[in-house]
Amino acid sequence: MRIVADTATLLSPQDGEAMGITVVPVTVSINDKTYRDYEDISSEEFVSLIGQGGVPTSSQPSVGDVMEVLGKDRDDVVFITVGDGLSGAYSTAVSAKNCMDDNDRISIVNSKTLGGPLRYIVKKAAMLKEQGLCGRDIVSALVSSIESSVSFVIPEDFEFLKRSGRLTAITAKVGGALKLLPVLTQTEDKTRIKPVTVKRSWKTAVDAVIQRLQAVNVDSGYLISVCHTGTCQKAKAVIEQIKAAFPAVDIEMLTLSPALITHGGPGCIVVQAVKK
Repeated sequence: MRIVADTATLLSPQDGEAMGITVVPVTVSINDKTYRDYEDISSEEFVSLIGQGGVPTSSQPSVGDVMEVLGKDRDDVVFITVGDGLSGAYSTAVSAKNCMDDNDRISIVNSKTLGGPLRYIVKKAAMLKEQGLCGRDIVSALVSSIESSVSFVIPEDFEFLKRSGRLTAITAKVGGALKLLPVLTQTEDKTRIKPVTVKRSWKTAVDAVIQRLQAVNVDSGYLISVCHTGTCQKAKAVIEQIKAAFPAVDIEMLTLSPALITHGGPGCIVVQAVKK
């Protein structure tokens, strides 16, 4: 049996191979060139190209690419995708499965998330596989983590949110002019991103995230991820602020993949939590 995901896990294909996970690269385009996450370009290189004026876009693997991965060796497969609505990856994976004759061996899992929680869910699936669980039991065991995940995005540049459809052009123009920091989160059905508040400083924006984490009873049974876009020192300050509120919770720092930087933009911080 194989566990399959893409680079929205913030795992490279090489990372995945070491963990027994098949990781399919998402592609990004900038300056009329296309790259595969982690294989052709690093997050640092991608941010540098954006800083030079490049306008990035991303696309998930095609149906044909996914069919090729699903058909390899004819093994049983648990394919864990980015949340439906956050990306087209889930619908692409379902379409690929439906095009295959022996698709009863394939389970497509809608993670309802991306980034840190998706990374944890995929690693958990790999651990359960090593413990000898079958695909159906692995999928059942992932449900509690999938349903528990919460995500908050604090971007610096409104233009990336505007291009990805997360904010209206008017809201982006006003917010950018006033140098405000929006805090965004997923809708209750986890299919879209919505603004929840706007703050004037990083400290107050992170305080707003902390209040929402407390409201959903995040405790030592959770993992918190703080993802950044090459702004390591800023991420460390955010972690220290969160640690003060959640001293018993494990917190990890991760760098966003090029594809996810496309949507959040340089300077973006993503704070996420998932039940272990």
